[in-house]
Amino acid sequence: MLRLSRKAILALEAVVDIACNSRPEPVQSKEITRRQGVPHRYLEQVMQALVRSGILKGVRGPRGGYRLARERRRITAGEIVRIVAELEAADEPPLNGASPIGERVVRPMVEEIHLGLMRQLDAISIEELCGRAEEKGLAEPIGERADFAI
Repeated sequence: MLRLSRKAILALEAVVDIACNSRPEPVQSKEITRRQGVPHRYLEQVMQALVRSGILKGVRGPRGGYRLARERRRITAGEIVRIVAELEAADEPPLNGASPIGERVVRPMVEEIHLGLMRQLDAISIEELCGRAEEKGLAEPIGERADFAI
């Protein structure tokens, strides 16, 4: 089964958590790890990649943490998944010596499926995911929080 990696899912959860829980002050990573149940060291690598890519803004200091760098309606699930895929690709050795069937049949099929999945993820904004979280009682109503910082 073609699926999103654990890091991609973690990144999506973290960004939605920040979008749903940000107020005037940033969301601390320890709050995210507590709510999402993931180790802090595992989360930090993903968070730093999201900061470097302009999805999140890191705020330093004793009350520091993370906030969205852009409006939640301008960030898509696909964008986050691509950032994590680049991070993971750096750790993965290249696939050498593919067979003719792999090169001409299997890889093009997988690429076609991947492109369809990415189109669907590109159509989903973080704002939409926050709305879904709100409907399920997992976030405050969207209008009651800060959206992003300039």
